[in-house]
Order: sequence, then structure tokens, then C-alpha cells
Amino acid sequence: MTDNQKGGLKQLSPIDVYSLLPKTNCKECGEDNCMAFATKLVNREVNLEKCTPLKDAKYKKNYAKLVEMLKPAVKEVTIGVGDKAVKIGGKLVMYRHELTYTNPTAIAIDVTDEMSDEEISSRVKYTQDFSYIYIGNNLQLQMIAVRSTSNDADKFKAAVKKVAEQTDLPLILCSYDAAIVESGLMAIPKARPLLYAATKDNWKEMAELALMYKCPLVVSAPNDISLLRSLVKTMIAYGVEDVVLDPGTFANAGLGETINNFTMIRRAACSLGDELLALPTLGTPITAWTEPAKNATLTTWKETQIAAMLINRYADALIIHATEGWSLLPLTVLRQNIYTDPRKPVAVKAEMVEIGTPDENSPVLITSNFALTYYTVAQDIESSGNSVYLIVVDSEGTAIDAGVAGRKMTAETIADAIKESGVEEKVKHRKLIIPGKAARLSGEIEDLSKWDVMVGPQDSSGIAKLLQDKWK
Repeated sequence: MTDNQKGGLKQLSPIDVYSLLPKTNCKECGEDNCMAFATKLVNREVNLEKCTPLKDAKYKKNYAKLVEMLKPAVKEVTIGVGDKAVKIGGKLVMYRHELTYTNPTAIAIDVTDEMSDEEISSRVKYTQDFSYIYIGNNLQLQMIAVRSTSNDADKFKAAVKKVAEQTDLPLILCSYDAAIVESGLMAIPKARPLLYAATKDNWKEMAELALMYKCPLVVSAPNDISLLRSLVKTMIAYGVEDVVLDPGTFANAGLGETINNFTMIRRAACSLGDELLALPTLGTPITAWTEPAKNATLTTWKETQIAAMLINRYADALIIHATEGWSLLPLTVLRQNIYTDPRKPVAVKAEMVEIGTPDENSPVLITSNFALTYYTVAQDIESSGNSVYLIVVDSEGTAIDAGVAGRKMTAETIADAIKESGVEEKVKHRKLIIPGKAARLSGEIEDLSKWDVMVGPQDSSGIAKLLQDKWK
């Protein structure tokens, strides 16, 4: 391990990377020169594979050094095969503001081998079909965990087979009995599921399964990081390369220790360079259901609370039982917010958008290119049933009020957007509706654009009433 890695990503300099590049300035990577490419490599904005000259045999050693230098602090592990394969880990930094997080926390919904065929099918379908569009992103669930609660190898094999027949999502096979796990593997020998879990008592049998079927393996040592680290060392020596850490998830008295363990593991990887802990972590909020559920709603709430904490505290994958929308939707939104790039505003393309089937008499509205603003406005317009031309102004990814206050959205940028959109050729009127939060720009916009300005509502939910009452 290099000194740069031990000190964390922040010490990696573009010069370090540039010194190992071919320095041909060939531009095949899409950048103007090798230094620009090196800078983007350090910022993780491009992939090393874009440097085609590095593929030449004479740069083989340099390529190997660059791979080692640029490798993430936390190893990336792939679960499953094909288009639906899930990558977990691969984290570069301890804190999101340092750079960005990669590979959003994968969420798995469980089924057991004692559930009826109908219940298994229902839960698999729910997991497969879960979808919510949020700021232009499709929020989904990633995996299914098949748990052996019967301790019957045949039942487990049948359950795994049934699940695999109904989905191509990656699976987690859950049992501490290696014989039962192997029965599940026999049903899907080439699917590369995640095996849960190896412990100090069964590590050898589980390691042999991981090697035989080429599967990633969870190593579990609840509330004992020292033992967890020792097990990882043993697994690596045995030949298992793809290891996932389970430091234990405690729903009640041990919740504080749970959060602390996940945090300490990630700190050891990112700040201390401990390669034995530089691995993805798995959280099991499902443990909230281990006690008899006096009130299913309260237990669901507890599980959701734990899951949210673990998403915030570095868990790379979670196993969850509840399927209520009010539980899963906030978790997927939280995950999306955490895993956006803090260096870049969440913005959409600045352009004119036609909503519905607008004609020459249709309203023309203005909004900013901040993604949350745009999608909220567009959805409110679509819900109203009106056909409009919506001009999305480049506000550098800021909301209306912030854009106006910070001079990111001005009368000049709005007037230019109107001209560049070509809307003047599509409508015979010259009437423009601007957001209420941009009201103070109305006079300037009229002077610069020669359009009559109508000040709209402060909130886009009022657009429908405005158009109904005032648009002629």
C-alpha cells in the first residue's frame, strides 16, 4: 500500500497520476492533454480505461501502478450476473463532502422457505416492480434475500429455485448451515449469489462453497470487530477474494454499538488503510423482527429507523423485511440524496419542453434547471391537464429564489432563453408567465424580451388555477 493510500484519497495529486501516463496528449480519452485527464482521474470523473495508449505492452507496469494508486479505499464486490448484477463497496472517501459516494446502498427484501408459494411470488414481484421517479431518477430495490427458517435443505432449494424462476435480481442465500446453503447453490449454480454467512464455527465449509461456486461471502462476527478482522484474514489466506463484512445489527440495546461498529470499520478502511476491513458492509435491519411483533407497524417503523441510520453510516447493503411503501420510499429517497455528487448541482438540461400538445395559443412558462424545481413544475402542469411550452432556464442548478438572489437567474438569462428556445416561432402571442419567486424581474424581462409578463404563483401547485382563471 502506498503512502497516498494510507493517508487517504485527498493526498493523491494529479502529478502522481500524470507521471505514470504515456504523456502523448493524443486526446483519445476526450481530454485536451494528459494532465487534464490525470486531474479527472483523481476526481473520479473518468475511467482509466479511456487511456487507450496504456493498453500497449510497454506501459504494462505503469498501468498496474495506476490501478493500485487509484483503487478505492473500500473494495468493490459484485453480486449476481448480467445486467442486474449489483456492485457494492467501491467507496473512495469516508465523508461525502470529500468527493462523492459510489455504488448506492443495495436494499434486499427477504423471503423465507416457509412462506407459501403465493407469498413468495408476491414479495418477489413487489421487489422486482418497485419503482419511484424522483428528480428524474428511478428509485428501485436491488436484491432478494432467501432465508432458511425451516432448516430443511430441500425446502430451501425449492424456495431458491422458485425465486430464481421469477426474477433476475441478485440473491442472498441466508443460513449458517453450509449444507443448506449448498442446496440453494445447486438450484442456481452460476448465479453468483451472496452467501450469508461465515462465522468462527463454519468458516471453512462456507469458504469452500464460495470458492467452488465463485460467490462473494459474508463474514459475520456480531459486535466483535477484532474477530471479524481475524476471520477476514483467514478467508483471504484460504483463497476467498470477495468478502463482505457483517459486524452485527442490534435493534434495541445494542443499536449504539451497531452504529459505532459500522463507523469504525469505514474509518479503518478510509483513514487508516486497514485492508482487512477495507471491504463492503452488510446491515440487517430485519433483526427488528426477531422479537415477537406486538405491533407490526411499530416494528416496521423500528426497522426503517435502523435502515436509515445504516444508510447514513456506511452500510453498503441491507436486508429488510417490511414492504410498506411508507417504509421503503423514504429509504430510497434518503439513499438517492446521499449518493448524489456534492460537487455538482442536481440539474436538468436547459431547453424548451413541450408538455401535452401545445399550439400557437398555448401558455409559455419559465422555470429553473434545478432538477427538483423542474420535475415538480412539470408534474404539476401535467396534472393540470394543460398543454404548455415550458422554457427551462440555465440557473446553474439553483432553485428559483436562490437563482434570483444569487444572480444565477436574471432578466438577461431569461430573455436569452426565450430567444434561443424558438418559442417565438411557435406561438402567435407574446405573453410570458414567470414564477412568483422571480416577480422582481418582471419589468426587466419585459424591457429586454419585449414580452408581456404575467407573474405566476409562488408555488407551482397554483399553476392550474392561474391558467384556468387568467389565461385567455
